[in-house]
Amino acid sequence: MRAIFVVLALLITAGCQQETEITGSTSNMCAIDLFPSYNPKNLNQCLAVCSKCDRGTTVTCSTSCKLRGAG
Repeated sequence: MRAIFVVLALLITAGCQQETEITGSTSNMCAIDLFPSYNPKNLNQCLAVCSKCDRGTTVTCSTSCKLRGAG
């Protein structure tokens, strides 16, 4: 009985945790509008797309881009 409760609790919490990535068509279109050959590994392009398309700040965009491998 306890194992069933644990499994149900894990399923419920897993359904609540959703990550959003830049794979959505709206963000992709915004990035392509800014840079026709957008390269997310290019730090300058990543920062520009993050701040304009995702309305990020300099600090959050810098951190996000670097965590994604932009350099």
